[in-house]
Amino acid sequence: MQEVRRTVKQRLTYCGLSDLADDVLLVVSELITNAIRHNSRGTEVSFLMVLRDELLLVIVTDGTPAARDPQQAREDAEHGRGLGIVDAIAQEHHGSWGATSDRTGTWCELPVRADRSAA
Repeated sequence: MQEVRRTVKQRLTYCGLSDLADDVLLVVSELITNAIRHNSRGTEVSFLMVLRDELLLVIVTDGTPAARDPQQAREDAEHGRGLGIVDAIAQEHHGSWGATSDRTGTWCELPVRADRSAA
């Protein structure tokens, strides 16, 4: 996971989006953690990050069709907050998130200003 974080941060910096790095790293971490944790089939987990049309898109798929809805975690729970965090970050940036059409992955889309994106 450390290598993924390092690569994401380097790519965001290269694209002039280093100011989004903390939030994007958190989204990526939560989505990958969920994919690994809930991957009942043991299939490959894939991660894609694309900058296109003033939108930064992050997609994590695990090949397992499943409900991908935020849960209401108990205050003392160690798990169950990941998609709530993704939702909060997406809202903060006026973005969106959801499940892929086949329910085997989760995506998050964050708008970026055209004047700061370099790729």
